[in-house]
Amino acid sequence: MSENLEDIAEAMMAPGQGILAADESTGTIKKRFDQIGVENTEDNRRDYREMLFRAETAMNECISGVILYDETIRQKAKDGTPLVDLIKAAGAVPGIKVDQGAKPLAGFEDEKVTEGLDGLRERLAEYYDLGARFAKWRGVITIGEAMPSSNCISANAHALARYAALCQEAGIVPIVEPEVLMDGAFSSHDIETCYEVTEWTLNTIFGELYQAGILLEGMILKPNMVIAGQKCPDQASAEEVAEMTVRCLKSTVPAAVGGIAFLSGGQSDVQATQNLSAMNAMGNLPWTLTFSYGRALQQAALKAWSGKDENWAAAQAAFEHRARMNGMAATGTWSKDLETA
Repeated sequence: MSENLEDIAEAMMAPGQGILAADESTGTIKKRFDQIGVENTEDNRRDYREMLFRAETAMNECISGVILYDETIRQKAKDGTPLVDLIKAAGAVPGIKVDQGAKPLAGFEDEKVTEGLDGLRERLAEYYDLGARFAKWRGVITIGEAMPSSNCISANAHALARYAALCQEAGIVPIVEPEVLMDGAFSSHDIETCYEVTEWTLNTIFGELYQAGILLEGMILKPNMVIAGQKCPDQASAEEVAEMTVRCLKSTVPAAVGGIAFLSGGQSDVQATQNLSAMNAMGNLPWTLTFSYGRALQQAALKAWSGKDENWAAAQAAFEHRARMNGMAATGTWSKDLETA
């Protein structure tokens, strides 16, 4: 594959494929393992990811890239094959989460700013040598009383732009992930409020990306969908989510951007698939719209696996089903009856 940023981004946006987010931190994957009664050891984390990466049909046909965690990009499968090589063998692009988490924003209670810029140039060079050709950085925006503040949006947008510039300098495609949260303590906002905050956030980010000299064709945007908060009593239909999300993106995201891969946020597996398919069914889009899901791709497989080697086939089948459903959503051809077919 070409090492050109535009070509890497294009490979990540392969038609009918999307990105598997397998970059859970050790703490986050512990929460997932706790749900199924599996001890959070390095071997168990490796075995679980190896099971996903060896799901041949899903990986070959539906997954164009995999976001890894620092530990995972260094791990080898049980037979000694680097996990990165399993991903490459399936024709997918290996990537790496490089931010160091959302930390409290000084002076702004309940708001966060993502850290991890210090030493990032050196870390990116190492990750490139380990096989990563794209990276991910997540900025978190909370809607609440007097939130978000201009300071929160500006601080996160500036950090995302500095991160993206360092990535492109290193020959790595940046995934720019601003997440306007739909779940958590503050999640009673309606879809119109989400639209306004998402529009504000994206306009600010693309201003910063322009100032930083980012090659738009060599980056991927990973935004939230425009959707009501989880605690909002008035939940929109998939068609309304699709219409408002596409309208917001068309008014803020330059057509030159290499592609858009949505996060699933707090949506259910099927909801995340349905909303993506509704957007692609609209047609007339300036960019490829696909998925970059973590829990919404993995949850069924995680439950089926439950930490047992003898469950690999069942877990891989569950992963393949969700990957296939989302692959169809990426072309606008998903329908609800396919979920039970």
